[in-house]
Amino acid sequence: MTKQITADPGWELYRSFLAVLTEGSLSAAARSLGLTQPTIGRHVDALEQAVGFALFTRSQHGFMPTEAALSLQPYAESLASTTAALMRAASAHGGKDASVRGTVRITASEVVGAEILPPILVKLKRAHPELVVELALSNRVEDLLRREADIAVRMLRPTQEVLVTRRVGVIELGFHAHKDYLAQHGTPKNMDQLTEHTLVGFDKETAFVRNAAKDVAIMRRSHFSLRTDSDLAQLALIRAGYGIGICQAPLARRSTDLVRLLPKQFSMQLETWVTMHEDLRNSARVSVTFDALVEGLQEYIAS
Repeated sequence: MTKQITADPGWELYRSFLAVLTEGSLSAAARSLGLTQPTIGRHVDALEQAVGFALFTRSQHGFMPTEAALSLQPYAESLASTTAALMRAASAHGGKDASVRGTVRITASEVVGAEILPPILVKLKRAHPELVVELALSNRVEDLLRREADIAVRMLRPTQEVLVTRRVGVIELGFHAHKDYLAQHGTPKNMDQLTEHTLVGFDKETAFVRNAAKDVAIMRRSHFSLRTDSDLAQLALIRAGYGIGICQAPLARRSTDLVRLLPKQFSMQLETWVTMHEDLRNSARVSVTFDALVEGLQEYIAS
């Protein structure tokens, strides 16, 4: 018989549980939360007592989650997202005036977040010094419906009706190489000659890559001399002269050292969208950030 939960465990218990689940040990979870190891241990024990079953198997290799613990994980993650969203919303009301203040969480891809957004965010910070930005860089599409972020910059059109979206334009991708690499190895004159060069590309195939490979045979893992799923690493390798790879054309145009190759034979178009939940439409901090991202990304695309 399953034990009846007689009281609602506090959020701090679920937070510690999620940290142990993510980090794999009490000590690592304690460091991530800024708490002591005994405190984390007490929280896990208290949650196990409250729910009536074991959450972890203790071993010399750390804490291994039980099947029951894994079943609770998505709900604990949802609690964490909701709590973070609540705190971001509360942070906007810390003062007496109506100025733009508080925390806004933005999610974007690695390249967009590291290469494109910084000057946009600098301009935003100068205009609104009391605004705090959290930047989550990931190629994973974070769920705005679960409030994992306030605003998302996405390379695909959102389909949920409860989201406010703005199409900012199309970012073109193309083959590029450093001029020093081309001086040493020559410049390919057509797509077939690309196979004679050092190519930088992906390691694990994604839906996006599979789509691209339908039209471009060169987009196959076996053709790449260096493979990495980090878009930032690919960009750094192209800039360093390692070989030929795909990067955003507006980004490459910022450097006189990068040369666009075969533009008439190969071009990929990425529709770019800025998105937020419609419930945040009237939030000053989110609206101002949303508009700044739209304007800045449109300027980048047109550059």
